[in-house]
Amino acid sequence: MDVRIGVTYTPKEIEVELGDDADRDSLRKDIETALANGDGVLWLTDKRGRTVAVPTAKVAYIEIGSPTDERRVGFSSH
Repeated sequence: MDVRIGVTYTPKEIEVELGDDADRDSLRKDIETALANGDGVLWLTDKRGRTVAVPTAKVAYIEIGSPTDERRVGFSSH
């Protein structure tokens, strides 16, 4: 499952690929709890065991991908 976090004042997103055992509902509750405290930190651990910290005051949005979505690589020519 992928999580994309938009951070204020930057056009780039933080992308974290969580492990296959990540529980969507539990993750959502953890995010809501972290965001409720405006000066806290949101901690996420990716599937390789790396930990990412994002100050909640800087979070613009969070997008939680479907656990069944596969990464797609596409090319287009117009």
